[in-house]
Amino acid sequence: MKRLMAAALAAMIGGPVAAAPLCDDLGFAGLLAKCNRGETIKLTLASGQPLGEDAVLQSGAYYKLEITADGSAELAVEGPDFFRAIWMNEIVINKIEIRPMAIDSIEFDKAGVAELSFIAIKPGSHEIRIPGSTGDAQSVTISIQ
Repeated sequence: MKRLMAAALAAMIGGPVAAAPLCDDLGFAGLLAKCNRGETIKLTLASGQPLGEDAVLQSGAYYKLEITADGSAELAVEGPDFFRAIWMNEIVINKIEIRPMAIDSIEFDKAGVAELSFIAIKPGSHEIRIPGSTGDAQSVTISIQ
């Protein structure tokens, strides 16, 4: 039944349903290949400062999200919709690698850096924001195409 549904969907959109990596020859590393890596997305957690800039990602491509907190306030970022739209490879904090199934948010009590590596999967527009904030500069929109 699933094959019939996939075939019907492929016929409607004119081709196979698949993510489009950034390169043609992925090699042994597969989707984690160096040629399949997009630009690093950088977010800054600082009291009264903008979180970052909106980003557009390619489904099937590998990215890093670098979150830097300056320690000026106890701040977090949340984005459960975004975190469910990606396959998370790892989170690195103080050279410790964590391989989570899923997360909703990351909170910084003091200055530090967290780096998330992931593959963008589910197309759509997803928001990452500072919880409890209402300003436009306190959120970013990440669109996966």
